[in-house]
Amino acid sequence: MKIAKAGSSASSWAPAENFTGRVRRDPLVAPESPGRAVAGCVTFEPGARTAWHTHPAGQILIITAGKGWVQREGGPREEVTPGDSVWFDANEKHWHGATDKTAMTHIAVTEFIEGEAADWLEHVSDADYDYNG
Repeated sequence: MKIAKAGSSASSWAPAENFTGRVRRDPLVAPESPGRAVAGCVTFEPGARTAWHTHPAGQILIITAGKGWVQREGGPREEVTPGDSVWFDANEKHWHGATDKTAMTHIAVTEFIEGEAADWLEHVSDADYDYNG
């Protein structure tokens, strides 16, 4: 058993090549062989979001604070709030982030497959972010 004390790992800012806006990442759990799951707490400032991306083994999001939006390719943008959870299927193209007016925090749980946890794609355009089709 290992306990990771809150605040024992430094926060970091998410890289601009994969995110739009200010996004803070706080690591929670890192995998050790034979485990493959990693978990982190991610806080998106208003208007901030991921780029489109996929995960080889899918992804779980657990919304812990604020209000956010999630969208899978071809589907409508959907609102999420604290207590909601989201499952993205393996290789399902999607994005997630804060709404345009409120911050959002979630815990993200992702597995590594052959050393990869995510395949980052194009940024979500402002038009796509604002569109609720």
